[in-house]
Amino acid sequence: MRIAFIAHDTKKTLMQNLCIAYKNILSQHELYATGTTGRSIEDASGLSVHKLIAGHLGGENQMFSMLENDEIDAMIFLRDPASGDLASANDIHSVMELCDERNIPLATNPASAELLIRAIGRGDLKWRENI
Repeated sequence: MRIAFIAHDTKKTLMQNLCIAYKNILSQHELYATGTTGRSIEDASGLSVHKLIAGHLGGENQMFSMLENDEIDAMIFLRDPASGDLASANDIHSVMELCDERNIPLATNPASAELLIRAIGRGDLKWRENI
């Protein structure tokens, strides 16, 4: 499976911890992330991540394109709802719309991310391979 990761700055440590905790499952899949998030995941967990450019430099647009083209099977976007940043609000709204349109599972907090990763580990999302 192709799993994508985006994390707002205040959630990068949380993303690192999530990837460390589920390294055994995640290491069996193709991982994609915006540049800074990808580097932080690799540095903390040793996982191999296909890194796009930094989100604010266009990495989020690259990710949106991958979602539009069904090149992503699951998305984890740990966002900071308290940031008050309009651009961040637009980013998550765009991701949610694309995931809804393409039937791509999306997790936006640690609890849903853990459920999604565990489901991937059990093979519950194998149906995505038929798309």
